[in-house]
Amino acid sequence: MSKPWDMYRQSHTAVLTATIQIGHSTLRGMKTVELIYCDAGGGHRSAANALHEIARRERRPWSVRQTNLLQLFAALDVWRKLTGVSGEEGYNSMLRRGWTFGSSFMLRMLHSVVRRYHREQVAVLERHWRENRPDVVVSFIPHFNRALYEAIQRVMPGVPLVTILTDLADYPPHFWIEKHQTQYFICGTSLAREQALARGHPTERVFQTSGMILHPRFHDPVAERHLDDIAALGLDPARPTALVMFGGAGSAAMRTIVQLLDASGLRVQVIAVCGKNERLEASLRALPRRMPMYVTGFTPDVARLMKLADFFIGKPGPGSISEAVAMGLPVIVECNSWTMPQERYNAEWVEERGIGIAIRSIRRDIVKAVAAMVDPVQRGRFAARVREIPNRAVFEIPELLEQIMSGHGAANAAPIATVAG
Repeated sequence: MSKPWDMYRQSHTAVLTATIQIGHSTLRGMKTVELIYCDAGGGHRSAANALHEIARRERRPWSVRQTNLLQLFAALDVWRKLTGVSGEEGYNSMLRRGWTFGSSFMLRMLHSVVRRYHREQVAVLERHWRENRPDVVVSFIPHFNRALYEAIQRVMPGVPLVTILTDLADYPPHFWIEKHQTQYFICGTSLAREQALARGHPTERVFQTSGMILHPRFHDPVAERHLDDIAALGLDPARPTALVMFGGAGSAAMRTIVQLLDASGLRVQVIAVCGKNERLEASLRALPRRMPMYVTGFTPDVARLMKLADFFIGKPGPGSISEAVAMGLPVIVECNSWTMPQERYNAEWVEERGIGIAIRSIRRDIVKAVAAMVDPVQRGRFAARVREIPNRAVFEIPELLEQIMSGHGAANAAPIATVAG
């Protein structure tokens, strides 16, 4: 039997390591799997945590190490040098305040900084891996896959690099998919796979799963919704319920949505998940309103709250959309000049699949979109399309990694057929 996972933090590398032990000694032949993530936005860490958790549940013979790459690069953080605040926190603060207009320009500036410090980044990674050599490096982070690959080739050229895209599509150039790197890609949509193939990567190194990787809790059996569960939140069991969530950092747009829906007269109510945005949470709790609303901050209970809702409202983040779809919810997302460029395709995907509505402006369009979702006939059409989208990615990915680590990935593994295109 496998003992509980022993988790500890190594202060000199900001690395979270978990080791599966069998009996009284570590299993011989255990593979070290290093997961590279960051906390700029919540999706990268969430995806890494999802893979870590499914490995634990399935008792994979892996030693899983989670490495926050931007903490590893802390000495190279230009934003911290200029402002005293880390780049991660600066990015998350921008999301909380909704300061995302012109984000395409900011992305170009980021890429120029990444290029400027590329050599230093590679050197940091070389030192890191000389001390901590894994059997596979799994990247959940864009922008830095060139540095990851070059450092691997210098220090441990036999170790595979696997990039798992946490976006529905790449946003070239130099975002997720780099040319001229002998590595693996795991994509959640057919478009992302086609993009990797178009950049010259061979089919035997580009895999497509049936969707985006989600925490196993979104696949766990969830008790059917009961009227008492809704009433326990202070909500009206007779009203359609919107779950409003704008990622782990929240967004000031949530307050605008609540105010507009409250003034609309629509027979609707809201579950507002504010993430780590404590100011937003306090603001919503204090907001005068007639509409029933339940407000919470960061919670691991999103799956249960989604089960109590009828539809989702939020930004077109790939994780939030995929979580909502996994829990059977049609979605309303906003897409305009303020939307992060890498998330704009997601809104197109929502409408192409017929699982929801993409609006241009919250102020102009949210009431009309919610009115459509409140109508049981229209909501039923969206929900029927949602049910047609399966997603087993979190169970498929460990098998792909096993193939890659065993040396059979390139020779034998074919892309997984999917309907998540």
